[in-house]
Amino acid sequence: MPNPFVHVELATNDPVKAKAFYTSLFNWKLTDMPGMDYTMIDVGEGTGGGMMQNPVPGTPSNWLAYVLVDDLAASTEKARSLGATIVKDITEVPEYGWFSVMVDPPGPPWPCGR
Repeated sequence: MPNPFVHVELATNDPVKAKAFYTSLFNWKLTDMPGMDYTMIDVGEGTGGGMMQNPVPGTPSNWLAYVLVDDLAASTEKARSLGATIVKDITEVPEYGWFSVMVDPPGPPWPCGR
């Protein structure tokens, strides 16, 4: 499938409760990243992800799905030209890759990465 979802991320208002809930519900393996306020989610088979403290105070906890693209700069610019609002420009996550986050013209943010 072109442009598959490759990572899903929970921005939660209570990381401690979220970790307890999801490990009990799904038996996911969680790994806290050293030096970061970020927890990787290993689901076994399929698309894994991560969770972190919600960076936007006052907003509800929410999930973001990351989409794989061949050319992040071109995809980000194309999204902008189609009316998306770029809320996080191209950013590196050392040892993992690069991403950007945008809000499409009708709705919620969706990140893409390589």
